Amino acid sequence: MTPISRDFAPPLKLIAPFFRTGVVFYLLAMLALVSFEPTFTYQQMDVAGWIHLFLLGFVMIIIFGAMAQLIPVVLEVGHALVDLYYVILPLLAVGAVMMVLGFWWMTPLLPYGGVLVLISMLIFAFESVATLKKTKLRTLTVKTVAWSNGYLLLGILTGFAIALGLTGDLGINVALMLKAHVFAVLGGYVVLTIMGLSLILIPMFSLAHGFDQSAVERALNIIIVGVAVVFFGAVIGKEPIMIVGYVLNFVGIFFYIYQIYIIAKLTVRKELDVWAKSMIFAFVSLLLSIMIAGVYFFTGSESLLHASVWFLLLGFVSSFITGHLYKIVPFLVWFERFAPFVGKKKVPMLHEMYDKKAAGMFFLFTVSGVLMGGLGLMSESSDIFKAGASLLFVGAVFLFFTMNKMLAYGKDMKDV
Repeated sequence: MTPISRDFAPPLKLIAPFFRTGVVFYLLAMLALVSFEPTFTYQQMDVAGWIHLFLLGFVMIIIFGAMAQLIPVVLEVGHALVDLYYVILPLLAVGAVMMVLGFWWMTPLLPYGGVLVLISMLIFAFESVATLKKTKLRTLTVKTVAWSNGYLLLGILTGFAIALGLTGDLGINVALMLKAHVFAVLGGYVVLTIMGLSLILIPMFSLAHGFDQSAVERALNIIIVGVAVVFFGAVIGKEPIMIVGYVLNFVGIFFYIYQIYIIAKLTVRKELDVWAKSMIFAFVSLLLSIMIAGVYFFTGSESLLHASVWFLLLGFVSSFITGHLYKIVPFLVWFERFAPFVGKKKVPMLHEMYDKKAAGMFFLFTVSGVLMGGLGLMSESSDIFKAGASLLFVGAVFLFFTMNKMLAYGKDMKDV
């Protein structure tokens, strides 16, 4: 397990706003889903707006907040310029809102929102690289942080180029650049970051130790190459090259799943709390996404493509993040507000710092919504899809309230 030192940990007042803001974006994204139909194309402006609402507003903001805490812990050095995180959040949040508004209603806002997002992510990448230079460690997680930030930079630049292309200020093939952008951000940054976080968080919270990491080493290397191949193929417009990249990414994901299986076999903690249930559902969703994608490549059915992406984003990525919030947030609050009183007075256990019934309701509504929404996409049934979206929104409401309660727990002892 990675040691955690107060010497490296940034204050809760820096990290808490990331989690609060990210959960608000998640709530808005689930609410917006109710207005969508199960038949669409990814080139639609309204669909692009929702994807940016979800990925920029929820996924990126939560990941940035988590990385603000975990990067110095993993590298065993303090942040190079930790105060930059106070700038990153407002720039990213405002930029995300402007981009969503641009996709949905006011196209001229796109490049302006894109610039704010670009600046926020460049600042994040710059601070991460500066912190990386301070460490002498050369672990697998350090390698993951370095590569994921490189792909983030590529994703930023291609995304900004797309924004200019949509407004007519830059003559590019938007469809091909979109594929390069998606793989750089989703595969190169989000997936690699989740894989890197998995090596720290899953063993820590499941109390699994002494496992062989060779499977995830292969997974990371294969996905790093696979994303680069897809990106290159998309930029030059060569579909056969992209197919090779797709295959490499599938192989890499299977090695990653096998690594998680190895860790799961060694777990000491057997309690099926909301975190454990979320992890199980996340990886079941990932397998389901891969299987549906495999069928799509043979059939070419757009509904299967939509369902595969749905289970990847709403089933795997979302469940992985929200499940970990029920572990990370209580730990950070406990570490900030209660750790100084250990041995001096009674302090709460981590599982006592959130409402288990509300967390259970969040999980129930979310799982039901993901499954029903996926079924609605595959069957192209508007009623089923909207019912699933409604369940996801109810689950998001439970997440919103439990998040605020977790962050407020023990606030009278030490202000955030």
